[in-house]
Amino acid sequence: MRNTEVRNGQILFTRAGELVRISACHTNAIRFEAFPDCRPFDENYTLLPQAAACEITEAENAVCMRAGDLTLRLEQNGKVTFYKDGVAILEEKPELTFNDGFRHYEIGAGNLWSARVTFETNAEERFFGLGHEASGCFDLKGCAFDLRHVNAKCTVPFLVSSLGYGFLWNNPAVGNVELAANCTRWSVNATRKLDYVVIGGAPKEISEALADLTGHVPVMPHWATGFWQSRLRYETQEDLLAVARRYRDEGIPLSVIVCDYFHWTEQGDYRFDPACWPDVKAMTDELHDMGVKLAVSVWPTVNEGSENYWYMRDHNMLIRTARGSDRVFSFYGPQAEIDATNPETRAYVFGKIKENYLDRGVDALWFDEAEPEIHPEHFDNLLFHAGTGGEVGLIYPYYYSQMAYDGFRSMGVEAPVTLTRCAYLGSQKFGALVWSGDIPSTFKSLSDQVKAGLNMSVCGIPWWNTDIGGFYGADIESDEFRELIVRWFQYGVFSPVMRLHGSRIRHGEKKRDLKEPSGDPNEIWSFGARNFEILKSLVLLRDRLRPYIEAHMRLAAERGWPVMRPMFFDHPEDPVCWTQGEQYMFGGDILFAPIVNRGQTKKTVYLPQGDWILTKNGSRYTQGFYEIEAALDEFIAFVRDGADVLAAFRE
Repeated sequence: MRNTEVRNGQILFTRAGELVRISACHTNAIRFEAFPDCRPFDENYTLLPQAAACEITEAENAVCMRAGDLTLRLEQNGKVTFYKDGVAILEEKPELTFNDGFRHYEIGAGNLWSARVTFETNAEERFFGLGHEASGCFDLKGCAFDLRHVNAKCTVPFLVSSLGYGFLWNNPAVGNVELAANCTRWSVNATRKLDYVVIGGAPKEISEALADLTGHVPVMPHWATGFWQSRLRYETQEDLLAVARRYRDEGIPLSVIVCDYFHWTEQGDYRFDPACWPDVKAMTDELHDMGVKLAVSVWPTVNEGSENYWYMRDHNMLIRTARGSDRVFSFYGPQAEIDATNPETRAYVFGKIKENYLDRGVDALWFDEAEPEIHPEHFDNLLFHAGTGGEVGLIYPYYYSQMAYDGFRSMGVEAPVTLTRCAYLGSQKFGALVWSGDIPSTFKSLSDQVKAGLNMSVCGIPWWNTDIGGFYGADIESDEFRELIVRWFQYGVFSPVMRLHGSRIRHGEKKRDLKEPSGDPNEIWSFGARNFEILKSLVLLRDRLRPYIEAHMRLAAERGWPVMRPMFFDHPEDPVCWTQGEQYMFGGDILFAPIVNRGQTKKTVYLPQGDWILTKNGSRYTQGFYEIEAALDEFIAFVRDGADVLAAFRE
């Protein structure tokens, strides 16, 4: 084919206004790059391409690359089609007549391009992934999404298709993806190239390749697999210790207690306020004696009142702006934010965190606002060390997690865990434990989170959780919330990390004159005597499940398999499993079906092939649909017949 060159196992194709480079980057994975200014460059963002064998064949009007069972065909007019076992699974769609107009570019400011690529649709295809967002959808076909991060929306641009492939959009630019009835289209507003990878295979094979391409998560340490206690917020050292002591006295295993925001002197100081936290080392020593770890909230915000502001500003460690003030977020005054894409910033800020937190016994960090949160959401106005916000706006949380990971590793911590509100492709290799942000305390929200978590699970980031009970709007004295907290707690048991958190509506006056006083209590004894016994039993169940969870966390590290995953992950051959968004596999042997509606005491559950045991009474079932009852103090979980984990459900 004319204008085509095969060099070092790559296909290079040129035409007016575009240079294309195609390479095999993993077994059954092919990478497509297109450069609108016709000058190729090597920029992998967070991709870790693997050396891979491929076969290239040329014909008069097309050239093909085969990697494993996956084949790409590039035609003379620029059209690209992917085949798996000889069947077309992904085919570019022309935007112009005469089968022309593949890929579209428009030049913008700073030699950056708006760009898009459009594919044909398939009415039978289902899509899953794209990170987490409370869309209410499990199958994302028919949906459109912004490619951007905001509170409670974390974009991880990766999709799993029911046709047997994964699609990795290797571009951190702000944009859109449309999974419409008439086309599938990926668009970005400011970029220097189009770049994506197609991975062929079953879901487990796709997850393995994705981990190889973007990084393997560490093995989650034992301390993180138990129960985490948090609330907005513990106002003083004594408040926090009193909670930990009661868990100990009640005989309830507590793994982690979390200290939320505004424990600090000023945003950007990275230190406890000694007025409320007079002896941090004594506090952490006592917690450690009880077997409890302490995680502390850190924000990227910093203002002129901080002792660190002027040094960071003068050394270009803060996010700058193209227009107007660099105060991109307002919370108790205008705030600038650290530029985590700058390695000097990462070293400086972690040094402060180490000095004021970690050297005093703090065990883990909680990176709130990690998108970073800005208002208004004008990413194109941001200037990072790594590039403009429009071009690299999705990559910020990747470097933010890297800051903690590199810092902890320099201290000798083998597997750091950082709770973070946002992530990007590859964040998992830095120990990012992602949570779904500030979500409402409603049954609808619980339903949305189940689906969102399953979509996140296939994106290569297996450490994920929600605020049990939701974050805002809950009245702990209301019957509705007392029902919700039990159902959400049940879901929390079968989540990768079990963490209770929330800002509960305060009844009564503030105890202290603080910027951010605490809401009502949020411990498991805070929701009535009956609920206390139910929630206590669930914490104890989680503790018994830890060996099983930790075995699957090792699989997550070794093979990229998520712990919480959609039914189709283990049963891709079963078409029903691709439709079940409110039940899922928790590891390979537990099937969990959460109750997500108020007043609901029964649920229809689908069991795939095999023999299953209902944990609450030992009843046996085979493949099919069943209506299962679950009173408030019961949940619906099945275990594969013969699995050792069944013993954990017997007190």
